[in-house]
Amino acid sequence: MLYPDLETFLTKGNAAFAKGPLALVFAEDQTEVDTTLRHHLAAGFPEIALLGPAGITVSPELEPKIHRILFDIHIEDAVFAAINAVSDAAPGIWLYYCYNSEYLFHPFCETRNVRELIAFHAEERRDAILSYVIDLYADDLTQFPNAVSLEQAHLDKSGYYALGRPDAANHNYPKERQLDFFGGLRWRFEEHIPLPRRKIDRIALFKTRPGLVLRSDYTFNDEEYNTYACPWHHNITTAIASFRTAKALRSNAGSRFDIHTFQWHNSVPFAWHSDQLMQLGLMEPGQWF
Repeated sequence: MLYPDLETFLTKGNAAFAKGPLALVFAEDQTEVDTTLRHHLAAGFPEIALLGPAGITVSPELEPKIHRILFDIHIEDAVFAAINAVSDAAPGIWLYYCYNSEYLFHPFCETRNVRELIAFHAEERRDAILSYVIDLYADDLTQFPNAVSLEQAHLDKSGYYALGRPDAANHNYPKERQLDFFGGLRWRFEEHIPLPRRKIDRIALFKTRPGLVLRSDYTFNDEEYNTYACPWHHNITTAIASFRTAKALRSNAGSRFDIHTFQWHNSVPFAWHSDQLMQLGLMEPGQWF
């Protein structure tokens, strides 16, 4: 169904809020919109909303399976305002968000769907799941100028690291069970990435509730939502395989002509399988076996 704006969806789209989990896909451009929607439908999301301008097209067979919302994604902080508005309008459901050309992976996702993931995580009394945004890129930028190719996708097999997240309210001591994660293209080409956008961690799947606010650095006003694990053991984490940074580096005039390839000695083909991400340490199964 097509909604003329987010406000109409929030008042008339009650069916999308009935159970959850609800996936919000923000379309910045036309790149891989259909494959993004198909991937998340296959992952088990019963409801998916696509937010983007009127010029974004969707394959006819996908139209009846999603909610289409006309939305100006290029207004500053519009994405965060939309996520918070949905969270306020639909308390108590699980909400996921991503951009087009991004693909969610969770441990054992080939045999277990996202509803099973959430059920297990909720049993561990956790209301948010940490995701690492793993940069994907085409191996040949001459053949694929926008750096996007599902068939020739590569990722970095190493070069990821974490730093303690300083607490300004406590003399900048590290916050408990919180880290800032870095790596991928944002690390290798950091001279082209503004400092606030270099992190690769994102709380992309969470349980909504009144007063919860997602901030523009992809963290919440509830500090427990920002933790990577509970106090007693490691929890599940997920990965979002994303062409978004590669696309941006290739479309931005300040970086496009400086970058002739994203390949380096630690590039490996992306297998589109959760086992590869777990083997590389980019996703944590926690206690879920």
